[in-house]
Amino acid sequence: MIEDILHYIGMAFVFVGSLFFLLGTIGLIRMPDLYNRMQASTKTTTLGVLSFLVGVGLMELQWMIKLLIIALFVVLTAPVGASALARASYNAGIKLWEKSVVDKYKEREEK
Repeated sequence: MIEDILHYIGMAFVFVGSLFFLLGTIGLIRMPDLYNRMQASTKTTTLGVLSFLVGVGLMELQWMIKLLIIALFVVLTAPVGASALARASYNAGIKLWEKSVVDKYKEREEK
């Protein structure tokens, strides 16, 4: 009985993770420049992976500890990696979208 309920809740989390992946894909297609695309894909991928891991963990309780370790790794590495890629892209001269109104890296360099 409780296993069936956990299975359905887990399936709901997997479905939500799929929606995050779909939104990330749409963001990659629709965003105007590298930096916006990177932001859209990093956030949605992180949330999608976390949702998937929670869903699988609820469906297979014996995997929960391993999945939590994977989730911790994803939460720590995805934003740091995206930030490093964005900074390297900016330093390599890849321009922001022409309608961007805030450039925090340029403001920092001017100080």
